[in-house]
Amino acid sequence: MVGHGGQASACGWCKDRWGVSWQITPRVLLQAIAHPDAAAARRAFIAMMGMGKIDIAAIEAALRG
Repeated sequence: MVGHGGQASACGWCKDRWGVSWQITPRVLLQAIAHPDAAAARRAFIAMMGMGKIDIAAIEAALRG
């Protein structure tokens, strides 16, 4: 999407060349922010908020603490 006239944004969001916004959301991220350990889920969410492109390894590291 981004490579053909679109633009990237924060937290995995991007806009295609027609102006439609999309969020790329890996399953790992969804599982992390719904983690039963609320502190781990918060760490993962905070880590994601600082990202442009979602970094799965960084999300997994945030879960571990």
